[in-house]
Amino acid sequence: MFTCHRLCRYYPVRDTLFGAHKTIKALDGVSFDLHAGRTLAVVGESGCGKSTLARLVTMIEPPTAGRFSLVGDGNSKSMRKQVQIVFQDAYGSLNPRKKVGSILEEPLVINTRMQRAERRDEAIGMLTKVGLRPEHYSRYPHMFSGGQRQRIAVARALMLRPKIVVADEPVSALDISIQAQILNLLMALQDELNLAYLFISHDLSVVERICDEVLVMYLGRAVEQGEKRTIFQKPAHPYTQALLTSTPFVEPGRRAQRVLLKGEPPSPMNVPSGCAFHQRCPIVKEQCRREQPELREVAGRWVACHFAEAALRGN
Repeated sequence: MFTCHRLCRYYPVRDTLFGAHKTIKALDGVSFDLHAGRTLAVVGESGCGKSTLARLVTMIEPPTAGRFSLVGDGNSKSMRKQVQIVFQDAYGSLNPRKKVGSILEEPLVINTRMQRAERRDEAIGMLTKVGLRPEHYSRYPHMFSGGQRQRIAVARALMLRPKIVVADEPVSALDISIQAQILNLLMALQDELNLAYLFISHDLSVVERICDEVLVMYLGRAVEQGEKRTIFQKPAHPYTQALLTSTPFVEPGRRAQRVLLKGEPPSPMNVPSGCAFHQRCPIVKEQCRREQPELREVAGRWVACHFAEAALRGN
């Protein structure tokens, strides 16, 4: 099990060239557990902290505060092997000057003592596992389609046999039909290898298909967390309700009356007092402007809203 406890990532900035220093709280006290064979989806609008969370979990950046741990792996070097990432832009994340075989073997060169022939066999075996052919080993990234490049990115992430894969918007740049293929591949690999996924997305129709649990974020904080079925059937936070009602569903019975939000998300340099969502919330009260709500258990999920029970009744 992978555990994150109150992870924070703050960035010092200036609001103008000679202005005062300010702090952007890109991530502010997020906690969750990841279990083998299960998928936790992290959702929210752009700027909510999803990608910052991915960089912290994969140790690309250190947290400002908080901690995370993987059961059975106490040192950071070992954890780096066990947590791998698949980026949104497969072409940008693959070195265009290297052949696919070299790209896949690079993690093995750095982290293992395998001989050249062993590394080649591992790379070809992984290409086959993700639905590509052995002859693709000797080709360059530009010779593949977008969907094929994403398969190569998935193969590279799995070369060290990690326990956790962070998928940062892995299908958002692909056509709908190709999205389905990549999602099916990810789910098949999860079943085969017992992987835990941290799946980051803004597309709730994709999230509903692949995830087991959902973490909804707004301006760096978790506003609702719980099982997928609980949150998709009856969301308790007004922000989650707005996200879900803005998602197009084919089934007529699932087309809910849209919850309209006022304005745009505030700047992370000037987060409102109290609940950060209060300026856009349709059920805002005076308490929301004064007090920041903490996560509390309501109707089988965790939600950061003073009036979650009222939101549930009106849903």
